This record gives sequence, structure tokens and C-alpha cells, in this order.
Amino acid sequence: MQMDPSQLAALSAVLRLGAFEAAAHALAVTPSAVSQRIKALEDRIGTALVLRGAPCTGTAAGLRIAKHAEDIGLLEAQLARELALEAGQGPVRLRIAVNADSLASWFIGAMADVDGVLFDLLVDDQDHSADWLKRGEVSAAVTASSKPVTGFDAFPLGTLDYAATASPAFMARWFPDGVTPEAAARAPCLIFNAKDSLQRLWLERNVAPGLAPPAHFLPSTQAFIDAAAAGLGWGMNPLAMVAGDIRSGRLVPLIADTALPVPLTWQVARVMAPALAEVTRAVQKSARLFLTQSQTGKPAHVLERRSQL
Repeated sequence: MQMDPSQLAALSAVLRLGAFEAAAHALAVTPSAVSQRIKALEDRIGTALVLRGAPCTGTAAGLRIAKHAEDIGLLEAQLARELALEAGQGPVRLRIAVNADSLASWFIGAMADVDGVLFDLLVDDQDHSADWLKRGEVSAAVTASSKPVTGFDAFPLGTLDYAATASPAFMARWFPDGVTPEAAARAPCLIFNAKDSLQRLWLERNVAPGLAPPAHFLPSTQAFIDAAAAGLGWGMNPLAMVAGDIRSGRLVPLIADTALPVPLTWQVARVMAPALAEVTRAVQKSARLFLTQSQTGKPAHVLERRSQL
């Protein structure tokens, strides 16, 4: 089915900006024209694509079609580069899922190294970002799974090492005799959100299984560090981000030499991989500067095929 580019542009703009008026301004047309284009596209598809509200949101079909429109823009930009054609109007858009700690520590550097792309980031836990790939809502993601999602290439990036840290005063109050299972069950911890399992994994590996300490929920990487330093609780912080705080004594590890490594992988849609090659190179470059490195940067599906030869 061939879709009208102006209708696709209207749909993408409404879902990106959340309002027909804002989309009309961005497209330099009237709100009525935007409404008519989306109505025509919905009639053609045979289902609703936009849930009218404040803000407007997309139905499952609307989100898939909007991403399809963005993919077309990326592929057309690639073709223009390869054939030395005149570039289209404005930068292309790319939707990526990334975990908050990567975004706060190293992913911005990758974004800054790419020209001509406007990033639309979906922030989710690294253990769950692959779900966005499976639903077809993003073209690439930073995940904690090394196994490629069907139809995607997976590039190992290295490990993001986490340390369980707290303030010296917190340690003196809650762990005067060390991090025992009894003390760990009572001491408040910090959890990013309901998907965050790092604290539980660290406790299972280093203290005891089945512990469920009281918890503060703080969905912010920087707030996590500041809250630990303020004595609100203990939490799992990226070691590279708190190394200075540990050296200064602002934070201390709960138990020495118990860093929790979280392997990260860059997964990109195979059909989009050539168009996103520059983005992939930038992501790998930034990861090499920040993450603890593994021994290979080959796509996982290539390694699997070679192992079968």
C-alpha cells in the first residue's frame, strides 16, 4: 500500500508534538488541513490512528505508521548521500530506546557526533528496552540482552559497572556491624522505578537472597546519586559517575570490590542498519570511551553464523 507523504507527515507531526495546532505550525499549513490529511489516512487504513486529547496520542496502528514514515525519511537520506543527490528538507528523525543511566553518562556523546538527525528518545530500563524493538516502535535500542531481537543486529558495547553506595553517615547508622542480612533488610534503598532490579540482584549476589528492604522510588540518575549522598538510602550507581564521590569520601561502597557489571548491547533494525551506520559508529565510539570493554564489536548475528560454520 502506497501512502501519501503529506498524510504521513501530518500523522508524525501530531504524534510528535501532541496537538493539531502545533503540527500545523510545524508543517506551515492550517489545522484544518492537518485534520483532513489524518482523516484521509485513517479512512485509507480503516482504523483510528490518533487519540484526540491533550496531548494527542497514537493508537498502536498510528505509532507503527508514524515510525514507518520516519524510517522512509532515514532511507531517503541514505540514498541521497550515496548518489550525491540534493538532501531533503530538514533533518531526519530517529526513535531510539535507551536506559536512563546510559543517557546520563555516555549516550549524549554519541548523539552529538551525528549530524542531520533529530533524536526521539524513549527512556526505559535496559532490561526492558528490547520490548520496544519487538513492538516495532523504535529503530534501535540500548539493551541488556546480547541476543538479537528477530530482524535486528546486536553489537556488544561493553559493561556499565554499578557500585552499591551510600553516605558515610548512612553506613554508620544502618550498617554499624557491616552489611549483614538483618541490617540490609531494614536499611532503606533507592529504586529507579518498578522495573529496576539492580538492588535486588546486588543483594542476592553479595548479602542474601529474598531480601526486600524499604525503598524510595527516584526516577532520576542524578537524584539517585544526590539522594545517596544525602543519606536517604543506598543505591546502585554507575561506578564511573560516582568515582569522584567515592574518592572524596562523599559516598562509600557498601562492600568493597562488589561492582555489578551490566553488559549493554546496541540493537538496530537490520533493514535500517545501512541508513543508521553513522549512528552505530557514534554509539560504539562513545561506548568505548566510557564502558568496560568486551573483546569484540562484531554483530551478534554474524558471530552466531560463524560459530555454526
